Amino acid sequence: MWNRTASVACVVVCLAVSAGARGQSAAPRELTALDYLEIQQLVARYARAIDTCSNNGYDYADLFTPDGAFVPSFEGKPLPAIQGRERLAEISGGGARGCKNVPWIEQGVRHIYTNHVVTPTADGASGVVDMLMIGLGGDPNKIEYDGYYEDSYVRTPQGWRFKQRVHHALLREGQRVTPPPRD
Repeated sequence: MWNRTASVACVVVCLAVSAGARGQSAAPRELTALDYLEIQQLVARYARAIDTCSNNGYDYADLFTPDGAFVPSFEGKPLPAIQGRERLAEISGGGARGCKNVPWIEQGVRHIYTNHVVTPTADGASGVVDMLMIGLGGDPNKIEYDGYYEDSYVRTPQGWRFKQRVHHALLREGQRVTPPPRD
């Protein structure tokens, strides 16, 4: 009996190690309705924080994990990742910039996120969401599509946060850029 139990245990361990060696990842965790709602609220807080430079940009920065990153991408080419609370606050117009001379705020631009799709992953969730901007050039009736975001979300003790947010932009400083051809 002992040999049979040991043999079965050995086979189970070998299969588990073999599956791990082939690069199979853990199964996605199940998200609750509350998880989906909290992730949607994270994206909504992002729009509000960047549109208002609230708390000198730190409300924006605090939507990311401490090692989280914002990655701008133009014409299919990602720029260097922006990480760290101070740098994130600055790119939202705050931090050392002090929320002064922030072009999108001066124009009265508002960010609108639509078609948000959230997918569970082994370590949290991923998402994709389209971005519209209203008010470019100071025209409150002008709406422009400015690409989309690909997100990685993780649950922290403070709630859901961005681990990484890649913005696939179609506008650079309000000017249209040409997206790469689709395959």
